[in-house]
Amino acid sequence: MARELKINSTVISDDSDCYVIAEVGHNHQGDLEKALELFRAAKLAGANAVKLQKRDNKSLYTQALYNKSYDHENSFGRTYGEHREFLELGREEYATLVQFAKEIKIDFFATAFDFRSADFLVELDVPAFKIASGDVRNIPLIKHVAGYGLPVILSTGASTLEDVKRAYESAAGINPQICVLQCTAAYPAKFEEMDLRVISTYREVFPDSVIGLSAHDNGIAMAVAAYVLGARVVEKHFTLNRAMKGTDHAFSLEPLGLQKMVRDLRRTRVALGSGKKQIYPSEEPALVKMGKQLVAAMDLEEGRVLTAEDIRIKSPGGEGCFPYDLDKILGKRLRGPLSADEPIRKEGLLWS
Repeated sequence: MARELKINSTVISDDSDCYVIAEVGHNHQGDLEKALELFRAAKLAGANAVKLQKRDNKSLYTQALYNKSYDHENSFGRTYGEHREFLELGREEYATLVQFAKEIKIDFFATAFDFRSADFLVELDVPAFKIASGDVRNIPLIKHVAGYGLPVILSTGASTLEDVKRAYESAAGINPQICVLQCTAAYPAKFEEMDLRVISTYREVFPDSVIGLSAHDNGIAMAVAAYVLGARVVEKHFTLNRAMKGTDHAFSLEPLGLQKMVRDLRRTRVALGSGKKQIYPSEEPALVKMGKQLVAAMDLEEGRVLTAEDIRIKSPGGEGCFPYDLDKILGKRLRGPLSADEPIRKEGLLWS
């Protein structure tokens, strides 16, 4: 069975381009207009999807945490609960974003952090779901989301392989449309902690599923490395301006960065080729100009028996015997005379 995942009309497989998710999260700062602008910028940059995060804050957090003072430079409220509520978009805003995403032809879905948020999202007819790294051990939520029958993208930061297997098996037993993302849950992630080779591990452990990367690093190069290792989904945080207020902006890509990452991922698929070694027509000029051939070292008379002193290896190539033919032509007799630097051709030799 070939690994394959379909989100809306896009089929993701080993042979496909990378499916790029622009993770907006709460970088819209609770502002619908900013969210619309982020969607538009992500589409222009070439992303396949935009993603938000949905929380039912009062049921998600303990009362102590919800009411805890949140005196922080990135805070949008006096308490953590106020901060989270300020950033949360409601049903009307989500409905507007769903319609806008359809108009500009970009996939839109969200991470469901709790049961109520998952039910909220499915009512909006989202094409897929994301499970955050923090919920890898939240089997009840994973089963609930998998039960919708929609593609489920599972991030696996701060977890063991045993945790990931448990989560995967819980979901796949209900719904085979599971994508597993390697992730390091640090913001930003250090390069030496990204463990990109886990992508190869996941491909072995989950042979029927599309594998990807949720990347929290600063930069775009690791996405290309991930694609080469077999990742076919890449998620990167996305913002309009890295200097904006909020904890995620500093390690997010701005529109130009996202555009370059998408460009490089598309180029990488084409550049990897089929694995067949071949000579392209575009290489012919270089093959002639820089290539070598066997030529006469001096004027040589008809009937001469060739010795090493009669032959030189020179550029350009393309007409005479190749240097690897040298041992084959030593001792052969010339059918006709050759001038100095004239190519030595196989048809110009007596072979018996």
